[in-house]
Amino acid sequence: MHLEPTVELKILDPRLTQWGLPDYKSAGAAAIDLHACLDAPLVLEPGAPAALVPAGFSVFIRDPFIAATILPRSGLGHKQGLVLGNLTGLIDSDYQGPILVSLWNRGAAHVTINPGDRIAQMMFVPVVRPSFALVEEFTAATERGAGGFGSTGRAS
Repeated sequence: MHLEPTVELKILDPRLTQWGLPDYKSAGAAAIDLHACLDAPLVLEPGAPAALVPAGFSVFIRDPFIAATILPRSGLGHKQGLVLGNLTGLIDSDYQGPILVSLWNRGAAHVTINPGDRIAQMMFVPVVRPSFALVEEFTAATERGAGGFGSTGRAS
Protein backbone atom coordinates (compact mmCIF):
# COMPACT_ATOMS: atom_id res chain seq x y z
CA MET A 1 0.00 0.00 0.00
CA HIS A 2 1.41 3.38 -1.02
CA LEU A 3 0.65 6.27 1.31
CA GLU A 4 1.59 9.85 0.61
CA PRO A 5 0.63 11.87 3.68
CA THR A 6 1.15 15.61 3.71
CA VAL A 7 3.65 17.08 6.17
CA GLU A 8 3.73 20.85 6.62
CA LEU A 9 7.20 22.32 6.09
CA LYS A 10 8.23 25.74 7.39
CA ILE A 11 11.51 27.19 6.07
CA LEU A 12 13.42 28.96 8.85
CA ASP A 13 16.65 29.65 6.93
CA PRO A 14 16.25 31.13 3.41
CA ARG A 15 19.66 29.73 2.35
CA LEU A 16 17.93 26.35 1.94
CA THR A 17 16.55 27.63 -1.37
CA GLN A 18 20.19 27.75 -2.61
CA TRP A 19 21.42 24.56 -0.93
CA GLY A 20 18.33 22.49 -1.61
CA LEU A 21 14.92 22.40 -0.02
CA PRO A 22 14.10 19.16 1.80
CA ASP A 23 13.35 16.64 -0.93
CA TYR A 24 14.05 13.07 -2.01
CA LYS A 25 17.09 12.98 -4.31
CA SER A 26 16.06 9.83 -6.20
CA ALA A 27 12.96 7.75 -6.83
CA GLY A 28 14.21 5.12 -4.37
CA ALA A 29 15.47 7.45 -1.65
CA ALA A 30 14.07 6.63 1.79
CA ALA A 31 15.14 9.88 3.45
CA ILE A 32 15.76 13.56 2.80
CA ASP A 33 19.15 15.18 3.37
CA LEU A 34 19.55 17.80 6.09
CA HIS A 35 21.86 20.77 5.55
CA ALA A 36 23.95 22.49 8.20
CA CYS A 37 22.43 25.94 8.54
CA LEU A 38 25.47 27.52 10.13
CA ASP A 39 26.83 31.05 9.79
CA ALA A 40 30.46 29.90 9.93
CA PRO A 41 32.37 26.61 9.72
CA LEU A 42 32.11 24.40 12.80
CA VAL A 43 35.08 22.25 13.84
CA LEU A 44 34.19 19.11 15.77
CA GLU A 45 37.13 17.70 17.69
CA PRO A 46 37.33 13.92 18.23
CA GLY A 47 35.31 12.81 21.26
CA ALA A 48 34.22 16.34 22.19
CA PRO A 49 30.61 16.84 23.34
CA ALA A 50 28.03 16.83 20.57
CA ALA A 51 27.04 20.08 18.88
CA LEU A 52 23.46 21.01 17.96
CA VAL A 53 23.29 22.14 14.34
CA PRO A 54 20.12 23.70 12.92
CA ALA A 55 18.69 22.18 9.72
CA GLY A 56 16.89 25.40 8.79
CA PHE A 57 13.28 24.22 8.88
CA SER A 58 10.53 22.85 11.04
CA VAL A 59 7.78 20.36 10.28
CA PHE A 60 4.28 19.63 11.49
CA ILE A 61 3.56 15.97 10.87
CA ARG A 62 0.13 16.13 12.54
CA ASP A 63 -0.68 12.41 12.13
CA PRO A 64 0.10 10.57 15.43
CA PHE A 65 0.76 7.40 13.44
CA ILE A 66 3.76 8.98 11.67
CA ALA A 67 7.06 10.14 13.14
CA ALA A 68 10.34 11.30 11.67
CA THR A 69 13.76 9.96 12.55
CA ILE A 70 17.06 11.75 12.16
CA LEU A 71 19.81 9.39 11.04
CA PRO A 72 23.50 9.84 10.26
CA ARG A 73 24.68 9.88 6.66
CA SER A 74 26.46 6.57 6.17
CA GLY A 75 29.46 7.97 4.28
CA LEU A 76 30.18 10.62 6.90
CA GLY A 77 29.83 8.12 9.71
CA HIS A 78 32.02 5.49 8.11
CA LYS A 79 34.70 7.66 6.52
CA GLN A 80 34.92 10.58 8.97
CA GLY A 81 33.38 9.28 12.20
CA LEU A 82 30.59 11.87 12.13
CA VAL A 83 27.51 10.39 13.81
CA LEU A 84 24.61 11.64 15.89
CA GLY A 85 25.18 12.46 19.53
CA ASN A 86 21.86 10.84 20.42
CA LEU A 87 22.38 7.98 17.89
CA THR A 88 18.90 8.47 16.40
CA GLY A 89 16.75 11.58 16.65
CA LEU A 90 12.99 11.30 16.96
CA ILE A 91 10.52 13.95 15.79
CA ASP A 92 7.04 13.42 17.20
CA SER A 93 3.96 14.25 15.16
CA ASP A 94 3.04 17.22 17.37
CA TYR A 95 6.50 18.86 17.51
CA GLN A 96 6.66 22.13 15.57
CA GLY A 97 10.04 23.54 16.62
CA PRO A 98 13.21 23.79 14.58
CA ILE A 99 14.89 20.59 13.45
CA LEU A 100 18.25 20.37 15.22
CA VAL A 101 20.88 17.73 14.53
CA SER A 102 23.11 16.52 17.37
CA LEU A 103 26.49 15.91 15.70
CA TRP A 104 29.29 13.99 17.40
CA ASN A 105 32.75 13.21 16.07
CA ARG A 106 33.64 9.68 17.17
CA GLY A 107 36.58 9.59 14.76
CA ALA A 108 40.30 10.18 15.30
CA ALA A 109 40.65 13.52 13.44
CA HIS A 110 38.76 16.79 13.57
CA VAL A 111 35.79 17.22 11.23
CA THR A 112 34.83 20.59 9.78
CA ILE A 113 31.18 21.24 8.99
CA ASN A 114 30.66 24.10 6.55
CA PRO A 115 27.45 26.07 6.05
CA GLY A 116 25.25 24.14 3.63
CA ASP A 117 26.97 20.75 4.10
CA ARG A 118 24.65 17.75 4.09
CA ILE A 119 25.05 16.43 7.63
CA ALA A 120 22.26 13.93 8.32
CA GLN A 121 19.02 12.60 6.90
CA MET A 122 15.38 12.52 7.96
CA MET A 123 13.15 9.53 7.36
CA PHE A 124 9.42 9.37 8.03
CA VAL A 125 8.22 6.13 9.59
CA PRO A 126 4.90 4.61 10.63
CA VAL A 127 4.14 4.53 14.35
CA VAL A 128 2.26 1.71 16.05
CA ARG A 129 0.49 2.86 19.23
CA PRO A 130 -0.87 -0.26 20.92
CA SER A 131 -3.27 -0.20 23.82
CA PHE A 132 -2.06 -1.94 26.96
CA ALA A 133 -3.89 -4.74 28.76
CA LEU A 134 -2.87 -4.93 32.40
CA VAL A 135 -2.48 -8.60 33.38
CA GLU A 136 -1.30 -10.63 36.36
CA GLU A 137 0.08 -13.33 34.06
CA PHE A 138 0.63 -13.49 30.31
CA THR A 139 -1.95 -15.39 28.28
CA ALA A 140 0.64 -17.79 26.87
CA ALA A 141 4.12 -19.01 27.74
CA THR A 142 7.01 -19.03 25.24
CA GLU A 143 10.02 -21.30 25.06
CA ARG A 144 12.32 -18.40 25.92
CA GLY A 145 10.12 -16.84 28.60
CA ALA A 146 12.04 -14.33 30.71
CA GLY A 147 15.40 -16.08 30.32
CA GLY A 148 18.32 -15.15 28.18
CA PHE A 149 18.47 -11.38 28.53
CA GLY A 150 21.55 -10.35 26.55
CA SER A 151 22.35 -13.85 25.37
CA THR A 152 20.59 -14.03 22.01
CA GLY A 153 22.91 -14.04 19.04
CA ARG A 154 25.86 -15.41 20.98
CA ALA A 155 27.54 -18.63 19.94
CA SER A 156 27.36 -21.39 22.54
